[in-house]
Amino acid sequence: MKVFFSENNVDYGTYTFNYAIYAQKESQEELTEIYEKGFLPYTGNTNIESELFYLARSLRVNLEHFEDTSENRRVSRLVEPLDIKLEILDKTNFDTKNPEFVAFCSNYINERIGEDNMSLERWDYILKQETGTHFFKFSNSEKTLGYVLACVNEELVHYWFAFFDTEYMRTHSLGKWMMWRVIRWSKDNNKKYTYLGTAYKPAALYKIRDHKGLEFWDGKKWNTDAKILKDWCQTDLDSKAADRFKLLEEPNKFLSEL
Repeated sequence: MKVFFSENNVDYGTYTFNYAIYAQKESQEELTEIYEKGFLPYTGNTNIESELFYLARSLRVNLEHFEDTSENRRVSRLVEPLDIKLEILDKTNFDTKNPEFVAFCSNYINERIGEDNMSLERWDYILKQETGTHFFKFSNSEKTLGYVLACVNEELVHYWFAFFDTEYMRTHSLGKWMMWRVIRWSKDNNKKYTYLGTAYKPAALYKIRDHKGLEFWDGKKWNTDAKILKDWCQTDLDSKAADRFKLLEEPNKFLSEL
């Protein structure tokens, strides 16, 4: 793994010189270490040939402390009548060019994500990344209801990109159920962590409310304080006078704990 920094905004008024931090993956065996250090896959530029990761406020479930919440059980009851079967499919044996799969993902992108955020070119680029190793396929006797592209190894699962039949989104909370079901599968199959992407802005609060055992990367450690995380998400869009360290009331205490 090679780590590098790319300059961003400069604020001489507070001596804040921002950098975006990236990790270049050199082998698939590095994935556990990369995720452990707070990095997540970067696929925003389809011209990049290496597999890159960006440092962010990553969110994960420590499966040792995971147990179903009342919300998990409520959503499971909603979905139960659909009689959904879960299959774990190795990506190397999966035909990503299958017309039905392509149409399913394309329809979801058009309905929920938008071409500006996820072009079909970018989705094809993502599918070619070695990091995504498996698909979680959700279906019943009538049709396919969803897919999740995930990174799976002996220690972790990264719930990376999800696509589902939006007909059941509001009536059955299908998207929420699929996330819970992948977390439950991870725990049942003796993984240590399920990574859920980033936790920014109020839109991420549903992840925090729904699941036990959550930890987030706070720049120094994996933090279990859900109140801090909720406060940060609620204020992410507010302008800040400086970075969080400079705003601390007790910076020396912070430094002594490094």
